[in-house]
Amino acid sequence: MAKQNKIYIVDVTNRDGVQTSRLGLAKLQKTMINIYLNEMGVCQSEFGFPVTRHETNYLNANLELVKMGVLKPIILSGWIRAIKSDVEKACKMTKVENLNLSISTSDQMIQGKFQGKYTKKDVIKEMAEAVQTALKFGIKYVGVNAEDASRTHIDYLIKFSRAAKKAGAQRIRYCDTLGYDDPFTIYERVKMLAEEVKLPVELHCHNDLGMVVACSVAGAKAAIDAGVDAYINTTVNGMGERAGNADLVSVILAIKYSSGFSNGKYILDERIKLSRAWKIAKYASYAFGVPIPINQPGVGSNAFAHESGIHADGALKDRRNYELYDFEELGRGEPEIIDTGRQITAGEYSGIKGFRNVYDKLEVKFKDEKEATKILELVRYANVHTQRPLTEDELLFIAKYPEQARKIFTMTP
Repeated sequence: MAKQNKIYIVDVTNRDGVQTSRLGLAKLQKTMINIYLNEMGVCQSEFGFPVTRHETNYLNANLELVKMGVLKPIILSGWIRAIKSDVEKACKMTKVENLNLSISTSDQMIQGKFQGKYTKKDVIKEMAEAVQTALKFGIKYVGVNAEDASRTHIDYLIKFSRAAKKAGAQRIRYCDTLGYDDPFTIYERVKMLAEEVKLPVELHCHNDLGMVVACSVAGAKAAIDAGVDAYINTTVNGMGERAGNADLVSVILAIKYSSGFSNGKYILDERIKLSRAWKIAKYASYAFGVPIPINQPGVGSNAFAHESGIHADGALKDRRNYELYDFEELGRGEPEIIDTGRQITAGEYSGIKGFRNVYDKLEVKFKDEKEATKILELVRYANVHTQRPLTEDELLFIAKYPEQARKIFTMTP
């Protein structure tokens, strides 16, 4: 029996989400996002930039967490330009094992961005050389990104993708970089591409025209219909450049509950645990400092609110009248305990007594004063690093993995 193709999630919060103008994440926050994505069953996290110096310690510390079995089975992949020198630098600076190599393919960008530096032929040559170099360095997974694929002539896109496959790439990323596609055009283009090249297709869409989730799932449907696996790029809460990327929770809900995906042909990676949605959405909102929109699918505060008489009456009689899915599925509805009296928090100016009190509440025991002092020092650094009160999970991470935490906080300009 032939293998059934599936739809997998590749989250790019730590690469594209952090490129949101005016915003960003501290390296500890990026690490927590990787941990939550792993708990959620997401197959891959594009966790950063291996040729960017300030990322080096964070990337290597997270790769240590992979070796320790903390970040498992999630795949951590780095993003670089599809040029040989970037591959060499990435492999020298980090212990990265998976890479996505990106280069522009549209006439607009080849002319308007490269301005005579590369021809269409050069773009293919540079990309193929970069893929071969990555494989020579022992990179396990190599994906190739066609930037601005949606504005690239389909014949050239097929030629480019065939060359990527021939060079040894395992996946092609179709980038709707400007959110130019609609669900119908992306379906047609991806289906043709997948049928011609026979490589798994990754969908990377943007929300400039408000169709990012629709385009992502339409592209995934096309890949499956063409007989290859589909990988959808998401970010938590749809963070990303300009109008953002495809929201992680919305994409999962669309695949699980929309009518066109209910026939058993389009299977979402079974490792996905929607029950972690509420936790990761809330954490990303806190870390980015961006509230979750009230009407955000699944995790918005109004996602399960009913006010109109007819709606409220119908929902009370049977929730299925006005709800496609249950709030409990998203990990919502758990009681949240909020201290209303005295609070002792751990921060950059904490003393040992208050600090011990915070960790006692978390039921963390230190073997002696020396260990407690060492963790306190790291917590102080973490607070300087994030510039906001640390969450319980962040405090637990530091106590559990102090050496990796130390690396994550260390920057050497």
